[in-house]
Amino acid sequence: MHKKTLQDLEFHTVLQQVAARCTTELGKELALQITPIQQKNTLLDTLGQTSEYVSSLISDNKIPNHHFDHINAELKLLKIENTTLELIGFRRIASICLSISTHKKFFKKFKEYFPNLYNFSESVDLNVEIPSLINQVIDKYGEIKDGASPKLASIRQNINEVRVKINQSFTSALNTYQSSDYLDEIRESVVENRRVLAVKSMYRKKIKGTVMGTSKTGSIIYIEPEATLKYSRICNNLEFDEKEEIQRILNQLTNNIRPYSYLLSDYQNFLTHIDITAAKAKYASELNAILPKISEDRTLFLRDAYHPLLYLNNKLKKEKTYPQTIELHPENRIIVISGPNAGGKSITLKTIGLLQVMFQSGLLIPVHERSTICFFDKILTDIGDNQSIENHLSTYSYRLKNMNTFLRKCNEKTMFLIDEFGTGSDPELGGALAEAFLEVFYERNSYGVITTHYANLKALANELPHATNANMRFNAKTLEPVFQLVLGEAGSSFTFEVAQKNGIPYSLINKAKKKIERGKVRFDATIAKLQKERSKMAQTGSRLQEEETKARSEAQRLEELNSKIKVKLENYQELFDYNQRMIYLGNKVNVVAEKYFQDKKKRVMVSDLIRIVETENSKRKKKTAKEHQAERVKKAKVNEEVEKEVKVIRQKKKVEKKKAVIAEKNKPRPVFKVGDRVRLIDGKAVGSIDTLEKNKAIVNYGLFTTNVSVDQLELVERQK
Repeated sequence: MHKKTLQDLEFHTVLQQVAARCTTELGKELALQITPIQQKNTLLDTLGQTSEYVSSLISDNKIPNHHFDHINAELKLLKIENTTLELIGFRRIASICLSISTHKKFFKKFKEYFPNLYNFSESVDLNVEIPSLINQVIDKYGEIKDGASPKLASIRQNINEVRVKINQSFTSALNTYQSSDYLDEIRESVVENRRVLAVKSMYRKKIKGTVMGTSKTGSIIYIEPEATLKYSRICNNLEFDEKEEIQRILNQLTNNIRPYSYLLSDYQNFLTHIDITAAKAKYASELNAILPKISEDRTLFLRDAYHPLLYLNNKLKKEKTYPQTIELHPENRIIVISGPNAGGKSITLKTIGLLQVMFQSGLLIPVHERSTICFFDKILTDIGDNQSIENHLSTYSYRLKNMNTFLRKCNEKTMFLIDEFGTGSDPELGGALAEAFLEVFYERNSYGVITTHYANLKALANELPHATNANMRFNAKTLEPVFQLVLGEAGSSFTFEVAQKNGIPYSLINKAKKKIERGKVRFDATIAKLQKERSKMAQTGSRLQEEETKARSEAQRLEELNSKIKVKLENYQELFDYNQRMIYLGNKVNVVAEKYFQDKKKRVMVSDLIRIVETENSKRKKKTAKEHQAERVKKAKVNEEVEKEVKVIRQKKKVEKKKAVIAEKNKPRPVFKVGDRVRLIDGKAVGSIDTLEKNKAIVNYGLFTTNVSVDQLELVERQK
């Protein structure tokens, strides 16, 4: 990929944003050096790793922390014989080894969720000897252990014994001189890591020992007692022996680790790669980026594609970003975009190119999940004004030089992106040359997108079977861009309309129209008219589609409601018929009971009851136990549904009543005045207020008066 292409598409800005999301300095440096990956298998692995890391950010299986301090200086020293690493270097090495062990265990445990990252983790061998060697010598606080060697343990034991003797001798001298009033109020201090007596200057000759310093005013002399001095010399010698032994131990540890320097370099590269992958994943999450379907048949379908830099910038400003949808395939290899300036042509062009470069560099792209993308061996761009003062090249000279490069490199595996194709020279001659270039690119089966204002290029795109015109929609009424790409027809430049909107006098615009060919004006006007009609049709179509969707949903809702009502009516009818039959039987039984009550004839009553039962049984069909059970269940269900509906109705009434009470409570209380006509909140009688005092009111109802709280009253009518 040519550097000029990456520069035109502002790919470096994307890399800066990715680098800002790295947690290590080494990751930030290498993120800025990302370039498109040539090997297809490597690219697929990288994309898969990034996609897996994105999934870990939103799942419970979060990948362990990978932060580390780089060991470049330590790796350089390990390559040089007889060098010794510092303590902090060993700590960094141990930390990296621990991170590698943690990551390998994690990816092995969840290899079904992260197959690509697991395969990558298997590319480095786990070495347990390096951390074991370091842990034998250095503790968790980064200090040399006493047991690092027998000699060091012995030296440190002697040092501790001598320090005890130093403290004992110093305490003895302190007590001795304290009683003789030779010492200052502070009694003691520390100079050069030694305990010293704070002696008044006038008694300096009274104290036996070595002077270690004085106070700023000179009133205090710091003296190490003679008894302590002997042990301090012994301690100094032991501390020197300790330093030499530590240096020997570190030198030996360095020599033990030196053979594994290549492995430590692999460990660092692994963690750096994980850091960059994590940064790509965070960047993808902010962009809502995904890995689209990868096509093998050279199909590029970017649905709802966003320009990443514009999207993040607008997201920060809380402004809307307009997505674009574009499709390139063997039957539609070249798209010619036309339309007015500031309509979004260049941004659309850059969006396609930048997303393709990002994809081929292992970055996920902000598109719809049903998008499709393919690989290109080369991406050629000609975007912006590229005058070169150093080489004395004008814009057009540079463009011709660039076109020469395009002619040499364009083939069926190339994508070209050209902004304002053919500009920089005489419109007719430059347009004719641009037309010839486009025909060559077409014959070589190259894929490409160009933007232009030239009518001959629009006409050529209309004539070529595998090329398509497209335009950026423009609101002809407000003369504002809509930032939406429409495939299938060329776009008008709206030259005179935009000029009129910007305050150019109408007479001057008419004068300009007369200076150009009448046919060109008519052609441009026809295109503008078609665009307006297309825009109206699109709006009408979307509106009709919305109305159709609403009508369908409403019809479906009514149909469901109708079926529910039918079922309910059937259930109610069955219940009604059953209840009527029960009433009829009850009346018959009641007549028999009344007769028995009058004449007390049991036989007659029993025979009448048997006759009623036989008559009813003759109407019934013989049913099995299962049918009886089914009938009982059905009746129970009907009763249950009725009860449920009654409960629902009662619940609704309760809620409405509760809402009414709350509304009444929240209703602002009126300020009553003497003479206002009022009534009690729960009452009907209306009276007038005679007196008001301390939230109490005397209400006159004509025949009687009553003393009530103002809160219990509601206003009926104000005093006129």
